[in-house]
Formats: sequence, C-alpha cells, structure tokens
Amino acid sequence: MKKTTTIILCSTILGSVWNPAKSQFSLTGQLRTRTEVRDGLGNLVVQGSSKAAFTSQRTRLVFGYKWDRLTFGASLQDVRVWGQDASSITNNDGNRLMLHEAWADLTLANIADTTIRFKMFDQMSIKIGRQELIYDDSRLIGNLDWLQQARRHDMVLLKTVHHGWQVDLGYAFNQNADAFGTTNTSYVPGNLPAYTKNSLGVLVPVPSGIIPLAAGGNAANNSSPNGTSVFANPVSTNGATQQYKSFTSLYVSKKFNQTKFSFLFFNDNFGKYKLDSIGNAATGYVYGRRFVSSGASDNYDYSGAQHRYTYGLMINHVLGNASGFGKIAIQAAYYKQSGTNRDGLDLDAYHYTVAATYQKGKFSFTPGYDVLSGNDAVAPSGKDNRFDPLYGTPHKFWGYMDYFYAGTGSPTGGLNNAYFKIKYTSNQFTIGADFHNFSLSKNMKKADGTIIDKQLGHEVDLQLNYSMNKFTNIELGYSIMSATASMPFAKAQATSDAVAASYRKTGNWFYAMLKFTPDFLYTKPVAIR
Repeated sequence: MKKTTTIILCSTILGSVWNPAKSQFSLTGQLRTRTEVRDGLGNLVVQGSSKAAFTSQRTRLVFGYKWDRLTFGASLQDVRVWGQDASSITNNDGNRLMLHEAWADLTLANIADTTIRFKMFDQMSIKIGRQELIYDDSRLIGNLDWLQQARRHDMVLLKTVHHGWQVDLGYAFNQNADAFGTTNTSYVPGNLPAYTKNSLGVLVPVPSGIIPLAAGGNAANNSSPNGTSVFANPVSTNGATQQYKSFTSLYVSKKFNQTKFSFLFFNDNFGKYKLDSIGNAATGYVYGRRFVSSGASDNYDYSGAQHRYTYGLMINHVLGNASGFGKIAIQAAYYKQSGTNRDGLDLDAYHYTVAATYQKGKFSFTPGYDVLSGNDAVAPSGKDNRFDPLYGTPHKFWGYMDYFYAGTGSPTGGLNNAYFKIKYTSNQFTIGADFHNFSLSKNMKKADGTIIDKQLGHEVDLQLNYSMNKFTNIELGYSIMSATASMPFAKAQATSDAVAASYRKTGNWFYAMLKFTPDFLYTKPVAIR
C-alpha cells in the first residue's frame, strides 16, 4: 500500500511538472539530412570533372527550462556525413559530437514582475554561456543555420529593453587551454587540422603554435620571410583562417510606427602573428602563421592584438498593407570597417545594401543591390579596402552556390550584387526563384598585369519548400552558375589564361533536405464533442 501511494505521488508530481500546458520544461529535437549533387558549387571545376554526391546530417537535442527569473537552454549537436565513419570505429577516429549551445539567462529587471524591485528598465537580463547571436537579417551577425554545424559564440550578453528601445551589449574572450604553465594571453586559434602537407607534398603533423597557410601545393606568387615560395590561399572571410581573440558588440534598435532603426557596433580583435616556417629543404617546409613565441631567440612581440571595428545603421520601413494595393518593405543599410585587419594592415572598407519587397497576396517580388568594397589593383590606396561581412549568413545574400564570402574564399576586388527575387507562399508550399548578377567592385589583375573584366557571372537559385506537418519539412533546391572568364582569376583559381581556360564556366548544384523537428512534450489538441 505504501509503495502504491509513493508511485501515485511521484506520478502526480512528474505529471504536473511535465504537463505541456503548464510546464516550465521544453524538449525538442532536430534531425536534418541534406543530400547534395555538386558540380561546381563554391568554385568552378576543371573540364571533365565528375559530379560529387553525398548526404550530411545534423542531429540536435534542445532542452529548455524556465523558473522564476531564470531561463536555461542547452543544445546538443552531432554533425557528420553519411559514411564518414566506418560501421565499426576505433577510439582513434575521434568524434563529432559537440555542445552547440549551453546558456543561462538571468532576469535582472521586469516591469511586469512585482517581486523585482529594480525598475530602472522595463526589462533587463544577462545571458551567459555558449549561444547563438542573431541581429537584423543575419547579414553581419547570424547563426549561419544553413551550415550543418551552424555558428555560436562563447560569451556574455547583457540585454535591455526600455520604452521600445533594445540595447544589447556583448563580450567574448577566447583561450583554448587552461593548462598549468600557460602565461599571459597567448592564443593560437582553435579548430586546426591535425595534419598538413609540406612543400614536398608530404603529409606531416601541424607544428605547435602555427596555423598552416594551406593544405598543400606550391605557388610562386607568395614569399615567406626567407624568400622561399609559400602556398597560395584565396582570400577568406570572418574566422576562416583565424578565430577572434575577443570581441565587444553593441546593438541598439527602436521602432517608430512602421520604421525600425538598428545600429550595430562590433569590435573583434585578433592575435598577432608572424610568418614562419618549420623544416628544411631536404625534408620539406611547413609555412604558416606563428602565434606563440617559440623561445628566447624569437624577438617578435606577440603581445596585444589587431583591432577591427565594424559599425553602421540599418533602416527597415513598411508601406501599405497586403490586403489593399499591397505591402512594400524597404530596407537600406550602410556599414564601415576601420582599425586594422587580422594581418595588421590599416582597414578602410564599406558595405551598403538597398532592397524593396512588394507583397501582394501570396506573391512577393524583391529587387535589390549590394556593394562590398574591395582593393583596387590599378590604384591601390595603401590600406585594406576589402569589406569582411563578419559572422553573418552569406549563403542567404550572395548566392546559394556560395561563391562569395563563404568557405571557398572571395575576390580581393570586392563584389557588386544586383538581384531580383520572386516568391510564392501558401499554407504548405513556398516556391522561390532568385536571380543574381555578380561583378567586381574594384579592379583586379592577372599575374601578367592585365586587368580582368569586372563581370563575374550570373546565378539562378530555385527553391521549393513543403511543410508536410507540424514537425516535418521537405526542401528542394537547384542552382546554376554561368561564369565569365574572369571568375577563375577573381577566385584565385588561375594566374594565366591557359589555366583559366581549363575550368568549366558553368556550375550546377542540387540538394534535397529533410527536416524533422519533434516537440517531445507536445500533445495534439483533442476536439471536444
């Protein structure tokens, strides 16, 4: 009898806590598979190359809890490609299970909560831990959800809302070891490959304290400090070659009637390094960026950091309404970058965008134009004029095929992007077509000094999205890139016309993505008869 009473009591308590209608818990999942057929995604491929096909998968378990003034969230994530692991693996194969998010958000002020005496602001909270950071349209700061691994930051975020004003202040400071003997704040950016190829093409371990300049291959267009050739690299973006040491962010927004103003300030700082090489002519050199002093003989000053500043304003304004003539949403933004880049060169760059979306019924039409400044090879300014779009979602803005500002590199001459988007949206279906015309913002040259044509190519992106039910979504996409002869030069794939001619100027890409997002505590409403 006592045992039965205990079971009933425990069941009652658990039932009241986990009741979805009253619960302070949330438990959701995500399984997202994406099958792709690539034939020129990100970069042009050599004539005669075969297509590549694979399936990647992201699996997440997302837990949330709220009690009084505390909100807690954690997201456990596993990312892998089907077949990346053998059916039976060893400990040497490592793992790809990671903690995507784990944060706590403590409320400091809430005007609606009578138990909180602090009334200076309508709302204030502090969010601490690993978290996604998303502002505006994710142009410069976003979670990069398209990538299976996505993006997150280890940081603290102070969030304030008062009289319609939103003010967020964030700070992050990175180290990748807490071992005894670690002195000052020397920082080697993490996520380095375990092995790289040296100048002889031999696979060797990555030397301690060094980020290799490339995975392998020789190139004569770069030189190391001692005059030997080093590996060529396409120009990367955000943290692709060097994770930030620290950052301070400030975001301020306010909506006045149908107009929203938002200001962003982002200061990210990068560790100082010097170009270095390990090895000898007989065994091969590994060239790279050394971030930590190798000993007393190293007279380079690694203290301090390179400071980059990005700041600007975005305006969103809405005219009309969807039931009348139609709704027009206008967006305009301008951002500047100053300070120094990751390599210590003075920075003076800009990015502006303007777009107008007309929506009538289930259809919307969006013409727009983006400019990201670049370095002019004909009239160099002596500064780095190439704008780096920080930690946003380039896939969303500069073509689904990720030719620009993604992991495949981007032109030193910047980018002009004129586009037109059409979308049809119903209760279950979304069909879209995007048209892009890409060109260089500034002049670029070939190795022989000839100026290349600024026109880079056209891209068409087609998407079909179908919501099968509350927790199941299917997305299909097809994209085609029609590039000009300038594209291989702009993407650092070629230094001569002969090499450029070896690349096929048309790229194709298809993907099919299945997304399952169950809410494990969801109870389907039952109709009362």
